[in-house]
Amino acid sequence: MPAFSRFLRYFVVVGRSGSIRRAAEELNVSASAIDRQILNVEADLGMPLFERLPTGLRLTAAGEVLMAAGTRWQKNLADVRAQIEDLRGLKRGHVEIAVIDALSKGHVPGVIHAIQTRYPGITVGIKVQGNDIVRRMVADGEVDLGIMFEPQSYRDLTVRAFVDVVLGLIAPPGHALARHRETRFSTCAGMPVIVPSRPLAVSQQIEVLEATNGIALDRRATSDNIQMIVSLVLQGIGIGVLTSLDVATEVQRGLLSFSRLSDPVLRPMTLALCTAAARTPSHAAGIVLGELEAGFAQLGYPAAHNVPEA
Repeated sequence: MPAFSRFLRYFVVVGRSGSIRRAAEELNVSASAIDRQILNVEADLGMPLFERLPTGLRLTAAGEVLMAAGTRWQKNLADVRAQIEDLRGLKRGHVEIAVIDALSKGHVPGVIHAIQTRYPGITVGIKVQGNDIVRRMVADGEVDLGIMFEPQSYRDLTVRAFVDVVLGLIAPPGHALARHRETRFSTCAGMPVIVPSRPLAVSQQIEVLEATNGIALDRRATSDNIQMIVSLVLQGIGIGVLTSLDVATEVQRGLLSFSRLSDPVLRPMTLALCTAAARTPSHAAGIVLGELEAGFAQLGYPAAHNVPEA
């Protein structure tokens, strides 16, 4: 490996871990060799890349610039290797995916299982992040593809597939709401509610519904984690306000009911499978995209309907 490539590899690991010792253990290289590489480059640049602190190393402003470049370099190198494998006709490579929390169960894990079965040479890294972070990671090329709500910036993103997801009230099967396939937000008045908080995408829609209906929800709890909201509803603490996507698995298993909110002010939220507009997916990423696209429509409403209107 060329000297600069070796240095950049060492530098990125040190920058991520904040310690030459930990980087040496991870890379299986002597700490003195890593330190020497960093000192030589700092001498060439005429400025430090790290602040030497009693608790470890911290990137300087110059180090932050080089860290960003190093991360891009590693990603570009992985893309080049994947393209070379494509030329050899091999179905192998590594694909990085970013998804919102609601997709950490159900469709995406099922697709990953199918890919591992059909294409054992393809490995997948999955990052579960907030909606805005997923959008940024895709646009910046930190991941090969992502699934998010309301992609907005179509200039930076290419939408490969999309589906409408609706907002609704969730409750245990024995609750009075379970008899209704659709209902209005005003039904919440006087009921204990578990409310999603930012950065969950649905929190903004709930604020609009409260304002237009003149209702102040009886907030028994708030959370920025979908699984926590689901767990609190299952415990009987209150009803919840989530999307059909968030609870599709629980509804299909009969653990929860879902009643779509039919308020005119609401519009469906667009769930989109996206790639960066400026990048062409590798062969491996194309295979993963195809698998995700195949069942994407199943993620939308009415897949999560519970019971017919009473």
